[in-house]
Amino acid sequence: MELIYNGPVDGPLFVFAHGAGAPATSDFMEAIAKGLAQQGIRVARFNFPYMQQRIDNGTRRPPERAPKLIAQFQQLIASIDQPMVIGGKSMGGRMASLVASDPTTDEITVNSKIKGIACLGFPFHPANKPESLRTEHFPLIKQAVFIAQGDRDKLGTKEEVASYGLPDVIEWLWLADGDHDLKPRVKSGFKHATHIQTTIDHMAKFIKQALNTTH
Repeated sequence: MELIYNGPVDGPLFVFAHGAGAPATSDFMEAIAKGLAQQGIRVARFNFPYMQQRIDNGTRRPPERAPKLIAQFQQLIASIDQPMVIGGKSMGGRMASLVASDPTTDEITVNSKIKGIACLGFPFHPANKPESLRTEHFPLIKQAVFIAQGDRDKLGTKEEVASYGLPDVIEWLWLADGDHDLKPRVKSGFKHATHIQTTIDHMAKFIKQALNTTH
């Protein structure tokens, strides 16, 4: 998997995975990566193989199953020889959290490199299936966790998430009236660009703290 880098070579590293339907070069991924880079973060984006095949062949391939995506993410982390924060948009953030919670991860010297998890629009349940929760692995994560979530995200609203009993150590950024892309409705008076910038500011601070760096 090829890496797309933004930011200073010696900056704290954030490995950034895409969501299920859009690649590493989507507008959302570009905006976050470039915003973090401006704050001194070294961002490494990548496409999971199914997404790369989609780009190369122009075919609509669905994501592979979670165990395959987790293994691919683990291999990528194993190939990078430095501490890092990992995370992603939607599915990418979920895979990052599953990598961190996987008890077999240490066997390929991965978990010791992961110092934090940063998720944007976490898919707490599939669309229209609020009963199918994807939260059971959270207590197994030993690293710091940051989640930026829109108040009205259809895959986990603020009201729904409050009922999940998630670990208290998770650092939350709730974005007023935001949807799954952190986007508010026009009538709300909030602006998407402002929510994205707020997210970048909080993420940059979280990544620097997780990696014990201030530059």
